[in-house]
Amino acid sequence: MHDETGLIKQAVRGDSRALSELLRQHYSFLYQYVLKVTMNKTRAEDITQETMLKAIEKIATFQYKAKFSTWLITIASRLVVDRIRRNELEKNWIQSEQSMHAIRFETLQRGDDWPAALQALGELSSDIRIPVLLKYYYGYAQEEISTMLDIPVGTVKSRLHNGLKQLRKELTEHEEA
Repeated sequence: MHDETGLIKQAVRGDSRALSELLRQHYSFLYQYVLKVTMNKTRAEDITQETMLKAIEKIATFQYKAKFSTWLITIASRLVVDRIRRNELEKNWIQSEQSMHAIRFETLQRGDDWPAALQALGELSSDIRIPVLLKYYYGYAQEEISTMLDIPVGTVKSRLHNGLKQLRKELTEHEEA
């Protein structure tokens, strides 16, 4: 095993052999860490590989403030968190789509019309849809919505403006179709 500090210095200066040796020495350790975090062999392999690629891309930014293994774990941890966020967003979107289809199906089953406005409302992201519903359907004031959602009044105004703009666009496209 080569002197790790020397390998790091060479790798930071652009020595690809030194970087390759460093990554080889830390691969198993990193993989075991990611495996414990994800509890999923395939995901752990993917994230470990992605971490190695990021390390190759970012080696010149290594600051020597922590051990090399700590730097790799930091990269891997951020990738895991990013992937969890992405998966949550994807899962929420799928659930939202399924819910909207279920509501539409029930409405049509009862023989009711499915209004274009309801379809357009369903197309809005929830962070915009909620203030629009609270303001224009339930009649709450912007300040009340701000308090309810724990966001600044300016954000409420912006979301309402963007929501109405999107609704107008959706409804205009629906009429033209």
